[in-house]
Amino acid sequence: MATAKKATKKPAAKKPAKKAPAKKPAAKKAAPKKKAPAKKPAAKKAAPKKKPAVKRKPNAAFMKAMTPSAELAAVVGDKAMPRTEITKKIWDYIKKNKLQDSVNKRMINADDKLKPVFAGKKQVSMFEMTALVAKQLK
Repeated sequence: MATAKKATKKPAAKKPAKKAPAKKPAAKKAAPKKKAPAKKPAAKKAAPKKKPAVKRKPNAAFMKAMTPSAELAAVVGDKAMPRTEITKKIWDYIKKNKLQDSVNKRMINADDKLKPVFAGKKQVSMFEMTALVAKQLK
């Protein structure tokens, strides 16, 4: 019986060697074909991102030319311009003269030209600044 058991073990050892023919690589080649259609839905997800790329129309209220008061004109100039340009010029002035607080960047320190615009306050927050500047526009 011992010889019979050994004989059964030998054919069993040969069977795994027969299972490694070129059939498995053929199955691997079929797998990439299945992956290619999976990429197409990903391309569809990218398509909706292109829709928001349409340029927005600027709000007409922001583009309307406003005349700055005499106090604000000392900082941005006396020429009428849109609110967006006035805000840009104020920030340019603040950064040029290093008026932003070094510890709390949200606070603006007023110099002699900005004090009248800031209603006499020495320091205002950048959010409060926009409200104070809006009062200076006509």
